[in-house]
Amino acid sequence: MSSRNRAEIPEAQEALDRFKYEVANELGVPLKKGYNGDLTSRQNGSVGGYMVKKMIQDYESRMVGK
Repeated sequence: MSSRNRAEIPEAQEALDRFKYEVANELGVPLKKGYNGDLTSRQNGSVGGYMVKKMIQDYESRMVGK
């Protein structure tokens, strides 16, 4: 059984991590590797929420292009 927070494909995990830091940078959230307990729930949630938003927008734009 796989871990809930781990991608099955290592390359996918690396890509998601790069995407996470890219989004955090865009939002001005000082996300760093390792412990981020000093960040608020709102800051952390905004990164995850914006990641999902961008993934949906990308998927929708690809669907329109078909």
